[in-house]
Amino acid sequence: MAVGRIIDNASVMDMAEMDEKWGRILAHGEKFELGYKTIRDRFMFTNYRVILIDVQGVTGSKVDYHSVPYRAITQFSLETAGTADLDGELKFWVSSQADPYVRKLGRGVDLFVIQALLAGYIAHV
Repeated sequence: MAVGRIIDNASVMDMAEMDEKWGRILAHGEKFELGYKTIRDRFMFTNYRVILIDVQGVTGSKVDYHSVPYRAITQFSLETAGTADLDGELKFWVSSQADPYVRKLGRGVDLFVIQALLAGYIAHV
């Protein structure tokens, strides 16, 4: 099974919401570039790293914040939605793990924006 698989499809997050709710987890000079949300979870791209936010438990009071610096990402793939398959998919591999992180993306998510961001940051580390 893939690391950190999310069942529901992610949609684009509002930049103001990201800054307001999660701005305090950013390092000095770090800023949000893109963000996506599912019903409970979030994953955001900054100029330094990918932040995976996993809300756990029935009440959602326990939250796991996982940080993946771009230098640790060894490869990634993006799969577009098809006729029968209504969602796209992002996978990225981290040097210390065999299985990729997998995130389902809703039909309206522009995969080429994610592709450009990841390619740019991974190429420069």
